[in-house]
Amino acid sequence: MTSVDKIEYRVQRLRERLAREDISELGVRIEVRGAGALIWGHVSGADTRAAVLRIAAEELAGVDWQEDLTVNRATPPDHAEELS
Repeated sequence: MTSVDKIEYRVQRLRERLAREDISELGVRIEVRGAGALIWGHVSGADTRAAVLRIAAEELAGVDWQEDLTVNRATPPDHAEELS
């Protein structure tokens, strides 16, 4: 098994955990990029983002990975938007 195969296996385990665990986060995408991985997408809140990063750190320990997760705002804005 090559190092890329090992990373793909670990990424797949991460995908399964994100879908299976309490957070059930299906809006997160994980891509293998060379010898590393990129985790990106939208999550429902800061707690969910923290859980995704914790699980990723567990599953991808020793792998170079980056994240670009956006927290979607679930509440309306508290002020009017200023347009010029």
